[in-house]
Amino acid sequence: MSSKKKKKTKKKKDTNREYKDRLFKFIFGNPENKEWTLSLYNAINGTSYENAADIQLTTIQDAVYMKMKNDVSFLINTVMNFYEQQSTFNPNMPMRFLIYAGMVYSKYIETSPNYYEYSSTQQKAPTPQCVCFYNGTTDKDDRIILKLSDAFEPEPKTDIEVTVTMININYGHNKDLMEKCKPLSEYSWFVDRIRSLLKEGKELKVAISTAIDELEDDSLIKPFLLSNKAEVTRMCITEYNEEKVRNQTLEEGKAMGKAEGRAEGKKEGILETLVSLVKDGILTLAEAAGRYNVTVPEFEALTGLKA
Repeated sequence: MSSKKKKKTKKKKDTNREYKDRLFKFIFGNPENKEWTLSLYNAINGTSYENAADIQLTTIQDAVYMKMKNDVSFLINTVMNFYEQQSTFNPNMPMRFLIYAGMVYSKYIETSPNYYEYSSTQQKAPTPQCVCFYNGTTDKDDRIILKLSDAFEPEPKTDIEVTVTMININYGHNKDLMEKCKPLSEYSWFVDRIRSLLKEGKELKVAISTAIDELEDDSLIKPFLLSNKAEVTRMCITEYNEEKVRNQTLEEGKAMGKAEGRAEGKKEGILETLVSLVKDGILTLAEAAGRYNVTVPEFEALTGLKA
């Protein structure tokens, strides 16, 4: 193998390592757990599909889309579903869903034997459904409708609209939905229990392990979490650290100017957390610098890290 080819192989490996799946995707977007994905779909839509094999996962996996990988997308019957989990309120989700949908439908057209892009007759395509599952710590209504058009100037009238239903899946919200989808209810309780244990002063790894152990014996997701405990722990730590960085950055940014915010942020541990995420391969140096509101050279000077 030539040195040039070796370099390309290494680069691809490093690129793939930069993206980490989230627990929500690991549970509801996993080919092993299609029955849970189906349960979630039925609960949201009031349907009663029983054959999990009917679900065709269409989640974006290609490394070229690393920066915009979606959590879960799947086709069932004539509906193309796009599911995202967010631990912070993000009114810009419709734009992200627009990009996700473009990628997925592009692949659908390329691979579908029955879709003729240049046909003179109307070609049928699956109906998109966009759902964002919110479990952040800021209190939000059970359901909120987000629209892409809210991001545009009122004139002229837009020709493109994307509507996203944001569903609050924090423990205690949307009880009817939770009753219809047991895996979602258990996931909601699990996240809430970890947060409660952290407030009690437990270390993060201990809180995660304790929350898994405290799930009911008849829990659907407990055996899956136990058999993948190391991976689940890593995912939860990653999500917790990222959420911590976001929340600290937002709060400090509100309270003071950017320069003061950076100085205070370092004192509170934001910089140290970002460094840890870079070392673990969760963030790139450029991404960490962007979150800290500095250039890459400035971030390197502050941390001693090198690209």
